[in-house]
Amino acid sequence: MGPTASGKTDLAMELAEDLDGELISVDSALVYRGLDIGSAKPDYPHHLIDICDPTEVYSAARFVADARRAIADIEARGRRPILVGGTMLYYRALFMGLAAMPGADAQVRAEIETLAARDGWPAVHRQLAAVDPVSASRIHPNHSQRLTRALEVFRVTGRPLSSFHGGGNEKSFDRDAMAIAIAPAERAVLHERIALRFAAMLEAGFVEEVRTLYARGDLHPQLPSIRAVGYRQLWDYVDGNCSLEEASQRAVAATRQLAKRQFTWLRKWPDLHWIHTDSQGQVTGSDLPETPENGPFTLKPANLVLNYLTYNPM
Repeated sequence: MGPTASGKTDLAMELAEDLDGELISVDSALVYRGLDIGSAKPDYPHHLIDICDPTEVYSAARFVADARRAIADIEARGRRPILVGGTMLYYRALFMGLAAMPGADAQVRAEIETLAARDGWPAVHRQLAAVDPVSASRIHPNHSQRLTRALEVFRVTGRPLSSFHGGGNEKSFDRDAMAIAIAPAERAVLHERIALRFAAMLEAGFVEEVRTLYARGDLHPQLPSIRAVGYRQLWDYVDGNCSLEEASQRAVAATRQLAKRQFTWLRKWPDLHWIHTDSQGQVTGSDLPETPENGPFTLKPANLVLNYLTYNPM
């Protein structure tokens, strides 16, 4: 686990090589075909990458089913499953379960979208706040997809969406799993990495990638794929709503906000082991118990984890 641009993918790849493992992506953008540059899609093999068209809505429930199958397949081959990614809701759904949620109701959604078209999304947010203040406090007044879903759930069930978040009907599996989060010790280092990575994405052809998606004609900004951080800002640029400079600034700011939300999730995760790094990606601190050979830290995060597992095998 870890915030975006923290180095978690590099750590996971090293562990997969040393532990005879296979990686399972826990990322809501990497599931989509054609979202490559802006999602920092890795070249290293992962399960659950490129499994959806951008027109599809990929849910946490679908992730749980897909991840369970991938875990079973990997273990059947005698290998170790390693989950890596930053979509914290997917981790929660997999390890803690999801409450039974109502399906989409086309008529109710149409009513909400009509309200938004007439009065604006902040008006929808005010309606949600009146019936589900907990969800409203977590959702930005202009986040159309999440607002629609939250108000839809209340109108269909008479229950606030937040009442479904207390736990699920089933857990995907009930056995030991080691949870590790990696992140720079200094927030400024993470912010610099985010800015540099976005600049590298632009250099690699991110705008052209979004133009290709835009030219398809069957995609729009309300789809989860296009709402992914970076894509929705460059979509506005391609759509003629802002300059590239403005879109880039907004994308970097949105990525920082994403990292902030990921930290919030991680602080609440039970039995989580942290690895803190410097600007070069070397370990500066960790709460992994010391072992005779790591004493107290090794330079590379992968070495730290591998030394720990030598004395604390799973």
